[in-house]
Amino acid sequence: MNINEGGVSHERIKSQVRCQDQKQNRSGKMATLTMNRSWRKVFDEFKEFMWNPKTREFMGRTASSWGLIISFYLVFYAVLSGIFALCLYVMLQTIDHNYPKYEDRLTYPGLMIKPNISSLQITFNGQNQTWQTYVDSINTALKEYNQSTQQQKGIDCPFQGYFRQDNITTDKLACQFTRELLGNCSGLDDASYGYANGTPCVLIKMNRVIHFLPEVIPSLSNTSITITCTGKNDNLLGSRVYFPSTNQNMGSIDLKYYPYYGQWAQPNYTQPYVAVQFLNLTQNMDHNVECLVNAGNIVNNNDRDKFQGRVSFTVRSNTN
Repeated sequence: MNINEGGVSHERIKSQVRCQDQKQNRSGKMATLTMNRSWRKVFDEFKEFMWNPKTREFMGRTASSWGLIISFYLVFYAVLSGIFALCLYVMLQTIDHNYPKYEDRLTYPGLMIKPNISSLQITFNGQNQTWQTYVDSINTALKEYNQSTQQQKGIDCPFQGYFRQDNITTDKLACQFTRELLGNCSGLDDASYGYANGTPCVLIKMNRVIHFLPEVIPSLSNTSITITCTGKNDNLLGSRVYFPSTNQNMGSIDLKYYPYYGQWAQPNYTQPYVAVQFLNLTQNMDHNVECLVNAGNIVNNNDRDKFQGRVSFTVRSNTN
């Protein structure tokens, strides 16, 4: 019994060895056939894939199959485009072109200055034209303030008080603001805006807020809001003059430039400027300047927002 079992086991081992040899032979033959395939054969197979004349298939599909799948995707993407266009149309119906839906970021308007400098630091030497960049920036800002341009864009507003146009459905009018109102800082008499003489001009404007009506402070002016600039060390900052100004030597912005109705409704609106000129800066030192807008409904002393109703910058006049 043990011999027979041993014989059977021996035969099984031989059979398994033969099977493994046959598999190895077949694998070797297949590898040899694959290696022996010519580029011609591969190219012929690719051509047959691209166009099979027997089945009339292009890239594995017949003309009717291609037509069905192309039609499906055309209809599919057309429906998607239609849904997107419908959603966009419905959304646009909720938007008022003349008034922003959300304006929580501008509870109170801030101030900006020209020349436009990212560091808010003006450093120049009147003797070597290091101020030319500042002059170019102011020239660009006042390009639209020439008298000929303003006569085409706006109207002469001799009145005082707000220029309300709430009931006008066509383009709303705008009051003219010409560079002549900026006096010595207009660039008409002094092309360097005082920088060549060490008496630099800085232009100040208030950010536009649609429908905002600034309130006057009667003790300062009855017809305009005012702007004042002070230095951390005011004596060293020296004297300064404003254009246009009030009788109390403060910058003045007339109420007739308000309200602003938005670029869509009032495309010719010209933003008013106040220019401040520093007449006798102490040279070779930094002067920290803060300019405030004074209005009854504008907060300018919020420590959490340094640009709310005010702007701070540094000015330095060097002699070497």
